[in-house]
Amino acid sequence: MASSSGNDDDLTIPRAAINKMIKETLPNVRVANDARELVVNCCTEFIHLISSEANEICNKSEKKTISPEHVIQALESLGFGSYISEVKEVLQECKTV
Repeated sequence: MASSSGNDDDLTIPRAAINKMIKETLPNVRVANDARELVVNCCTEFIHLISSEANEICNKSEKKTISPEHVIQALESLGFGSYISEVKEVLQECKTV
């Protein structure tokens, strides 16, 4: 499927990963392809939003690498503070592994 947006195809989450998450979250629900595509687009936009904000925070603190703390601060400043406890849990799991 050709896209007129060019580079945007390179900047999306793999559809297979989204399909797997949908199946695991909603095992007994059928989800239309256009709804799956919308979820992919929303996820991609969310990641761009958080990444951009984390990058700004990183630059303000005169760092060159975005750290987990920058991402957590970005979540807070963008109004996604309710995700922070879960993000910290996942970060701890990743450090443990």
